[in-house]
Amino acid sequence: MGLEIIGRELNGLILFRPKVFEDERGFFLESYRQDEFEKLGLPTGFVQDNHSRSVFGVLRGMHFQWDKPMGKLIRVTVGSAFVAEVDIRPGSPTFGQWFGTEISADNKHILWVPPGFANGFCSISDTMEMQYKCTAVWNKDAESAISYNDPDIGIQWPVANPVLSEKDRNAQSLSEWISRHEAEAFRY
Repeated sequence: MGLEIIGRELNGLILFRPKVFEDERGFFLESYRQDEFEKLGLPTGFVQDNHSRSVFGVLRGMHFQWDKPMGKLIRVTVGSAFVAEVDIRPGSPTFGQWFGTEISADNKHILWVPPGFANGFCSISDTMEMQYKCTAVWNKDAESAISYNDPDIGIQWPVANPVLSEKDRNAQSLSEWISRHEAEAFRY
């Protein structure tokens, strides 16, 4: 397949660079291959594919669900995004820490995000399209969001005044969510 690991972060995130075959016609790459994921000990049971389009400055996040937590395999197919992940797994040695990276149609990076992370991204190009595979089906009764600008986390977003949904404008801090939902947190 040719997925080269270029980074491991926060006790589970893996950043890949696929092998790209380019010529005057364009390019070809494999963005996912079950046997290669199995060799790395990563989940292969993807059950939902999502496709999101955003204009410059739109920030979506920090989203997660606790029943059943979703692992995500993320890539950008048009434009560029700053992607941020926060470890919200109770007991994890990197709990509350964040990792951010630029993923773009040009660099073709792919990010594996295990279950138990809050995911967010901000479009840093005029138009950006993101596609991601999920290990769990969306559950509206077990979804939530952490504030993109939670000062205890301190994500350094590249856009000063992002465009937010009402849900994201009203998201709680990580500590508020944990104190309100500790009993239901992350049924693996």
